[in-house]
Amino acid sequence: MELGLIGLGRMGGNMAQRLLRGGHRIVAYDASPQALAATAAHGASSASSLADLVKKLAPPRAVWLMLPAGAITEQAIADLSPLLSKDDVILDGGNANYKDSARHAAELSPKGIHFLDCGTSGGIWGLTEGYCLMVGGDPIAVKRLEPIFHTLAPAPDRGYAHVGPAGAGHYVKMVHNGIEYGLMQAYAEGFALLEAKEAFALDLPRIAELWRHGSVVRSWLLDLNAAALKDNPALEGIAPYVDDSGEGRWTVQEAVDLAIPAPVITLALQERFRSRQANSFADRLLAAMRNQFGGHAIKRTSS
Repeated sequence: MELGLIGLGRMGGNMAQRLLRGGHRIVAYDASPQALAATAAHGASSASSLADLVKKLAPPRAVWLMLPAGAITEQAIADLSPLLSKDDVILDGGNANYKDSARHAAELSPKGIHFLDCGTSGGIWGLTEGYCLMVGGDPIAVKRLEPIFHTLAPAPDRGYAHVGPAGAGHYVKMVHNGIEYGLMQAYAEGFALLEAKEAFALDLPRIAELWRHGSVVRSWLLDLNAAALKDNPALEGIAPYVDDSGEGRWTVQEAVDLAIPAPVITLALQERFRSRQANSFADRLLAAMRNQFGGHAIKRTSS
């Protein structure tokens, strides 16, 4: 099957390789000549522009975007849609907000262009392990692209599902990432407790490896924990700063909008915010209050 692919970062480039290995034809475009050349070296056809990419695809076309959510994806869809024809498909595989995806589908529908949103999980391991694909959109367009989804998934019968109408794919991926926040925070807190019990001199890499087999807390995230601790048991050189890419915030906001309690995910998100505060005003004020009501000592900064 033939597919246009826009966005050849690490994940997009890996997806292109997996599809090429599966016998699909890829016409690729990226603003980076280096990324484009790297994908072409694996057998993809290169396009010099969006117009060139569309020209090199036979109708009905399918164009997959693997771009950062927000302005870059918005601009790509705005530039791409006038070049496409009735029955063509635009598929967004990035981490877009599900409301934006539903809007794109509604805007493109009068032109006869299908818009699919594909929540994509698998990260840098997707090339070898396959991707989990959560697809939203028109069932006919989804069915047409199933050979692509089956190749990208871990196996033809698992790791891919059409989860609902336009927007549903990114909604399911949003909640998926919110759950991921909570799981990651729980592992981090548990291993912090193990590390703090100095009297036992616990071997964290060994415990992580132990839990990977037969334990009810085994998971792929635990596998990654084990790998990280094996490589760097004391986590030397890693700053205690945890970023977020938006899906956790959207999940928490959705919980508020639907009045659904989500305390674990919410607190995990807040802990990420906290990790970025090198000189927390709130913590300094807490110290000042303890001094005011109880005369507790205040630790002074060196400056």
